[in-house]
Amino acid sequence: MKARVYVMLKNGVLDPQGEAVRHALGSLGFDGVEGVRQGKIIELDLAEGSTEDTVAEMCEKLLANTVIESYRVELL
Repeated sequence: MKARVYVMLKNGVLDPQGEAVRHALGSLGFDGVEGVRQGKIIELDLAEGSTEDTVAEMCEKLLANTVIESYRVELL
């Protein structure tokens, strides 16, 4: 089984990387971008019998800093 984990900063948390991307897009002439939030995607190859609950536990303990980040799990 495969799982994809999407990790993003929570609303209200400053995103300096996203702001740098927004600024760079403006410098390239893409003036219509008002905001950018940057995140990460983690793909996992899991052993048979793994569950979404197992992946959620991985996120809570290591893959996401749940104080400032939220995550979403997609089983593939």
